[in-house]
Amino acid sequence: MIFLIGLPGSGKSTVGRHLARRLSLPFFDSDHVIEQRIGCSIREFFEREGEEHFRDIEQAVLDELTQGVACVLSTGGGSVLRAENRARLHDRGQVIYLRSSPEEVFRRLRHDKNRPLLQVADPLQRLRDLYTVRDPLYRETAHFVIETGRPSVASLVNMIVMQLELAGFVAQPALPGSSDV
Repeated sequence: MIFLIGLPGSGKSTVGRHLARRLSLPFFDSDHVIEQRIGCSIREFFEREGEEHFRDIEQAVLDELTQGVACVLSTGGGSVLRAENRARLHDRGQVIYLRSSPEEVFRRLRHDKNRPLLQVADPLQRLRDLYTVRDPLYRETAHFVIETGRPSVASLVNMIVMQLELAGFVAQPALPGSSDV
């Protein structure tokens, strides 16, 4: 199992879909699974029920998904806020932290109105605050840290696959002309 963590907008879903395709694994996005369960957007649920109730549902969904079939799982940006989630992610699979600076994420998300935590007067400052709190939690949870910077999605997927191969978690492809005799 491969789990992707990082700030909202760090590329977890996009990279996760491509990585799953590359590794021939199913892909799940925990936020989409949660939205299917609650029957509305996470933003609506946040407004109606509050963050704490959302985190309860998120914890149950993560527990379930991390015990399922081998897959690539993109998690919500705040999934690491609870110690139980950090432990389960770390213990049940290989965790990749897609590290993005707050400025980089702001550049990507500045027009996105569906992120409940960013619907504030100063979203860049909000991202900086989230980063300050969450970066140590992401690092504690992760087996690998991948700097997102400006590489293409394909480059990020290649970096992740290379790290997993070097660590022995994904089989390395046979070299041309070699045999397993």
